[in-house]
Amino acid sequence: MSQSRRLEVSIDDQILKIIEGSHCIREFPVSTAVKGMGFEAGSYRTPTGRFRIAEKIGDSQASGTIFKNRLPVGQWLDGSAMDRDLILSRILRLDGMDPANANTLERMIYIHGTNREDQLGQPASLGCIRLGNAEVIELFDMLAVGDELVILPAQRRRGKLLFIDCDSTLSTIEGIDELARAKGDEVFEKVVNLTHAAMNGEVPIAEVFSRRMEMIQPDRPIADAIAARYMETVVPGTVEMIAEAKAAGWLPIILSGGFAPLIEPLARRLGIDHLEAVPLYFHPDGSYKGYGQDYPTTRNLGKNEVIREWKAALLPERVIMIGDGMSDLETLPDVDDFIGFGGVVARTKVKSNCNYWFTDMRERSILRKVMYEK
Repeated sequence: MSQSRRLEVSIDDQILKIIEGSHCIREFPVSTAVKGMGFEAGSYRTPTGRFRIAEKIGDSQASGTIFKNRLPVGQWLDGSAMDRDLILSRILRLDGMDPANANTLERMIYIHGTNREDQLGQPASLGCIRLGNAEVIELFDMLAVGDELVILPAQRRRGKLLFIDCDSTLSTIEGIDELARAKGDEVFEKVVNLTHAAMNGEVPIAEVFSRRMEMIQPDRPIADAIAARYMETVVPGTVEMIAEAKAAGWLPIILSGGFAPLIEPLARRLGIDHLEAVPLYFHPDGSYKGYGQDYPTTRNLGKNEVIREWKAALLPERVIMIGDGMSDLETLPDVDDFIGFGGVVARTKVKSNCNYWFTDMRERSILRKVMYEK
């Protein structure tokens, strides 16, 4: 590429521009991350700042070639695999040039072609920059290794975030208690008491979390059984509430101190694409290996950390949290409104300190007032 040219990606506009001097000579619609801006490994967010092309992959491959681990593995048929994020046609691998984005190469952030050309012009990726397949080939041929580009951080506020607790809010169960039940009455009683103490704010969550898991150590079959229990115990009215919120422009995110593998099937059933919950690990034989001890929701004020990350990534217009426990109430300083839910367990401290209180997902007058009329 000519030394007088530069590349510029706008997250706000979802456009990649080729600029020569003071003139834009070519622009392409793109998709950056649906989860917004960010630099953390595993965040599925698009980094911002200055970058260079570290590697060009796919020269002379046919349009629609599928790449895995940066190697061609097949050919995409137009209209197929629309539920997957395929890397197609060409790869321009990026390397960060700023301290904040220095891990970009290791994060495997690319400019690449996509099977979701229908989503171009809006945030939709898992962190990379997606282009149309014809366009990425055109861009590929214009660039050389070492050429630089800038990804401009978003400045405009967009969207509304709805964070929702899971246990005793979306489902009538407490997943950790159900895991304990499978270990016998003695373990169940001890874990239930610890859970209530934590949710009532009597004991630090981090202390309770490790003690409960030392007693339970669930294996994969038990975890799968509890995942099925979540599906059987959806709070009445929840499916309709989520659909109504999405139709009104809210992005629902489950924010839970529960375990991600147990909650994922429920999230899919509810049509919720984003889940922030604790990882749970198993050995190949299905036995218990451990859990994400450093995950934010294993400690007090951890949900606040997650909410602040989302706010920094997306610059939302409004943020609401719905939940039943003290860890949910703790988010009050970081949201526009905290809505306490007492339809499964009514906690006095939560009811006394929340902005709004309701007890029935089917009767949504309070939710409508807060979410649609304010």
